Amino acid sequence: MKASDLTVLVFSFSYKNQIPPDEMGNGGGFVFDCRALPNPGRYEEYKQFSGKDRPVIEFLKRESAVDEFLNHVTALTDQSIRTYMDRGFSNLMISFGCTGGQHRSVYCAEFIARQIREKYPVNVSLRHQELELKKI
Repeated sequence: MKASDLTVLVFSFSYKNQIPPDEMGNGGGFVFDCRALPNPGRYEEYKQFSGKDRPVIEFLKRESAVDEFLNHVTALTDQSIRTYMDRGFSNLMISFGCTGGQHRSVYCAEFIARQIREKYPVNVSLRHQELELKKI
């Protein structure tokens, strides 16, 4: 697979604030709602962590619903990435939201960004909106 000029912008965010705006101006992409997934933020021992931290990662990896969700997300995003590369598109935005934007959405954004980097010769930019605001 040859290198592509495609940039995939992956976001995590909190629905308490707002869905990240389309900075690229093309209005395309995905917004995935992680609020139906098991929430480690409901447990005191995970509250101080984010989806980038080992305790939260282990919690979410144990949950079959998370694995099933990410399998569906991967199938959808893979199809678009391949098509966007073939058609010479330059931008794709993939966003993950949850209640606080700290646990589930961060974990899912990290997961999909890693998958894309491993599979495709595209540029991947990863941003965690709430973690940037909280400096977690």
